[in-house]
Amino acid sequence: MTSFEEAETEETVTCLHMTFYHPCQEDKMMFRCLNFCKREQVRADEMAKFGRDSNVCRYNLMDTRVSRIQFSLQFYRKLNSSEFCFEIKNMSKKTKLLVDQTELGYLNKIDLPWKCIICFGDYQILAEIQEGESMDYFETHLHLAEVPILQERCLPSLQPIPENGISSSLFPSQDKSPIEIDENES
Repeated sequence: MTSFEEAETEETVTCLHMTFYHPCQEDKMMFRCLNFCKREQVRADEMAKFGRDSNVCRYNLMDTRVSRIQFSLQFYRKLNSSEFCFEIKNMSKKTKLLVDQTELGYLNKIDLPWKCIICFGDYQILAEIQEGESMDYFETHLHLAEVPILQERCLPSLQPIPENGISSSLFPSQDKSPIEIDENES
């Protein structure tokens, strides 16, 4: 047998991809302490904390309006399942945390959906879970968004785009006002 045949089977690792956006990032550089270059390993028994206190939080946001600990993520395995999940908990007494359409007050927690948008203040974070098998650790991979995440995810226009590529819906007329139509009317 070759060493290749005797090698341990490589285990896939759960990875939490997080894309960060704030409208003042270029001016205030609040993400300057985040590592956007490579994946980071986090032990499964550690809680990943986000906030401005560098002594407590692994992921630091350099902004005085952010709580000392804004929110935390806990990696866990569901009971009687091989599925790994993340639980998100709001750790801020002053700021509500919005996970998709669910508002979390202080110490409220929910399971993090496999793809969701986390918002607090002017911060927008797109979180996407890439499934893995490792029970010892997970990875985080941070990204920086150039444009607002909520703007990117808005629903596409239902009107067809003409061949010239310009949709009349992009330039609404100033003198038109919205018209309410009953769905039963034709």
